[in-house]
Amino acid sequence: MRILFDQATPVPIRSYLIGHEVRTTAQQGWDTLQNGELLLAAEAAGFEVLLTTDKNMRYQQNLARRKIAVVILGRQQWPGLQP
Repeated sequence: MRILFDQATPVPIRSYLIGHEVRTTAQQGWDTLQNGELLLAAEAAGFEVLLTTDKNMRYQQNLARRKIAVVILGRQQWPGLQP
């Protein structure tokens, strides 16, 4: 599965996603894109999941007809994760 981490997503989570391709918006050169543009770019590039901490995305974007699943993490700080 191709997973895209949004800007504030804790990168150490990557080590728990064994067997999946994980990229960040910065690695893709998409770190300046707004949510709508980011979703379009991610879908076009074949990403299946966007992992984000942006709790407002579900209110700002119509996610009903998206090809990509959006997972919104409950908090930005994950003190137990080691890089």
